[in-house]
Amino acid sequence: MLKVGIFGIGHLGKIHLKILSELSKLYEIVGFIDPNNSEAESIQKLYKIPRYHVAQDLIEHCDCIDIVTPTPFHFEIAKEALEAGKAVFIEKPMTDKIDEAETLINLSKEKSGLIQVGHVERFNSAFIESKKYIKQPMFIETHRLGQFNPRGIDVPVILDLMIHDIDIILNVVNSKIQKISATGVSVISDSHDIANARIEFENGCVANLTASRISLKNMRKSRFFQKDAYVSVDFLTKELEVVQLEDFVGSSDDFDIVFDPGNGKVKKRILFNKPNILETNAIKEELISFHSSIVNKTPPVVSGEDGLKSLKIAIMIMESMKKTN
Repeated sequence: MLKVGIFGIGHLGKIHLKILSELSKLYEIVGFIDPNNSEAESIQKLYKIPRYHVAQDLIEHCDCIDIVTPTPFHFEIAKEALEAGKAVFIEKPMTDKIDEAETLINLSKEKSGLIQVGHVERFNSAFIESKKYIKQPMFIETHRLGQFNPRGIDVPVILDLMIHDIDIILNVVNSKIQKISATGVSVISDSHDIANARIEFENGCVANLTASRISLKNMRKSRFFQKDAYVSVDFLTKELEVVQLEDFVGSSDDFDIVFDPGNGKVKKRILFNKPNILETNAIKEELISFHSSIVNKTPPVVSGEDGLKSLKIAIMIMESMKKTN
């Protein structure tokens, strides 16, 4: 059993706390740190766990820590924990500065610590199933839209929402980036609230990403287009739709949908597939995976290096937006 300390008990921190308490065979919650006195009192009463006030005191009593604070506080907490040789789970984005992320990665190597970054969509059961069908996508379209919530405005929408899809795209496209162009608008907050980015890869793949935190409805959907196949992943409803084309020779029955491209080309049968998706809690799965990486000394599913790659692209997108606005 690993002893874990939690930094931050805001909206997401409470979710982590609840799940970690359910995973009592894997984790023992040593305590938490949060500056909000009223929230801290309610947590102490509900979970019967101590509140710490000094980061070092909590860190030294733990095997690992879970950082669920606002992004600007990630670096200092993670740095102190890694210097103490502890494993660190950091919510996305791991930091908002590239040099800080690089420092954390170097520290983890020097001190034999471990970093896992909270790109939770990697553990979404619909995405996991979709990887059976996504082979070499050449066009990707993502929409990640959310209703306005002041909780996320400490960072631009690119770091708040779009970075999820950046991580997913980097996970399925095996090619270097050739060009990035982007635009965005600040509507409610002081940073961009809605943004669109176009990423062009050296292998010809193009990804078009849209993120908004001022939408009237929530949407988290990605579409992958490749040779003879179209894959749609709904991260919100955890649904997967796959349309595939296969060569068709012979006669068809009433249930076949056959496409004839003409000019003597081989006919194509259109196959529709909606696989059954196992209902899982992605946050629970990533925290189980974090435990497994520590105990078995295996690389995390989403490493610090993965977090850095996504952060670099996110910052490149924000730099591109400055040129167009």
